Amino acid sequence: MKVLVIGDSCIDKFVYGECNRICPEAPVPVFNPIEQKSNGGMAKNVFNNLASLAKNWDIDLVTNEDEITKTRLVDIKTNQMLLRVDEDDSCKRVKNDVITRLGDYDAVVISDYNKGFLTERIIQYLIDKYPLSFIDSKKIFDKWINETTFIKINEFEFDKNQKYLKNYKGNLLVTLGENGVKYNDTIIPPQRKAEVSDLSGAGDTFFAAFVFSYLTSKNVIESIAFAQKCALEVVEKKGVVVI
Repeated sequence: MKVLVIGDSCIDKFVYGECNRICPEAPVPVFNPIEQKSNGGMAKNVFNNLASLAKNWDIDLVTNEDEITKTRLVDIKTNQMLLRVDEDDSCKRVKNDVITRLGDYDAVVISDYNKGFLTERIIQYLIDKYPLSFIDSKKIFDKWINETTFIKINEFEFDKNQKYLKNYKGNLLVTLGENGVKYNDTIIPPQRKAEVSDLSGAGDTFFAAFVFSYLTSKNVIESIAFAQKCALEVVEKKGVVVI
């Protein structure tokens, strides 16, 4: 199986520490860092999870070279996020010659966080070029989305895009958090209740796991169940975790 993952990526940085006193200059807590970990996020997280699941597949990643960094300050005792700092929250658009040189793939996986790497025209080009396409996008949809095979979005993104999705004839997956997943008009509940530690990256894990399972089984319901299982595993761990 040969798969292309394309989209914008970031560095997810987690700084764990303690707040044991108030700053004398202003009424804010003083954060004392104790440990730090970093992982690839967004499209890179999708790629890492898919590569972990599909070890014998040929998987390519096309993503931005300029770095977007998301730093989270987290209380080490409660695992409560105290602050998130986003640096360079946009990236350069992918070059046209990179897109035109893309070879043959069995499927394309588009992880579009709307940071500037992919335009609507490029996404439509990819959907037209590769008949089996999976997309998770933060953009406001238009007719460029109509021909994609699978759309995966969350509830908030669904609410923003109802105008365009009402005419969509493909496979629509809407993640509903603890309430499960809506597949077209069917709600599939989670297999169990998660003991949530950290939600960071869970949507990317779900997306990658669904792609892996569907390309293996061609069964949508089984693939949703597998993706839910994988997402449940990562939310019960700290930080952005590869399945």
